[in-house]
Amino acid sequence: MPAKSSIYCHLENDTIAERMDDTIEDWLESLAAKQPTPGGGAAAGLLAATAAALVGMVSIYTTGPKWQAKTDRMQAIHDEAAVLRHQALELMAADAAAFTRVGEAYQLPKDTNEAQMTRKIAIQASLVGAAEPPRLTAELAARVIILADELIATGNPNVISDVAVASSTARAALESAIVNIEINAELITDEAIKNKLQVAIRDAVESINKADEVTAAVRQRIKHA
Repeated sequence: MPAKSSIYCHLENDTIAERMDDTIEDWLESLAAKQPTPGGGAAAGLLAATAAALVGMVSIYTTGPKWQAKTDRMQAIHDEAAVLRHQALELMAADAAAFTRVGEAYQLPKDTNEAQMTRKIAIQASLVGAAEPPRLTAELAARVIILADELIATGNPNVISDVAVASSTARAALESAIVNIEINAELITDEAIKNKLQVAIRDAVESINKADEVTAAVRQRIKHA
């Protein structure tokens, strides 16, 4: 198992205890329904989880007697991808919980000056909290892309197309995370937090560019196989 990054450590300190018991069909029905959650942030988490699962699949197909020289590293990638997949599912639940808190804050009373101030503080706190799951989703998806990039040269060529799908899916997670960061950042008044979120967005854009490189490299390998 690889050394744990800040992604893992942060989430372990704020574990979401909800379980993802719905079938995919049930969850998509909920996503399509006229209800606050799940929404785009949770969808970004599902995209990241899917990308991590594909990395896990490619790496595990690169183990065994034929791949003995690579097995240890591939098993390590597989194990890390499994952790990333689990954390992405937690982020789906975290995003839904955070959005619920935003709605609750906006519903607070505002009939007195004191109530208005309390409401304003609660809204700001909830918006900061709502920006955190997509920020972490972007960080996680960026890590998946790094693993996918490694698999271009080292993974089983029979499943090389899945490396590109992993990268493309992680890219979609990044795009989705960016817009969910932006919509919260626009309403946040704390400049230090806004600046931190802008850095996260810039990092995510760089990872999107990397994802495009990975997908293009896989397509070139397929073309010249």
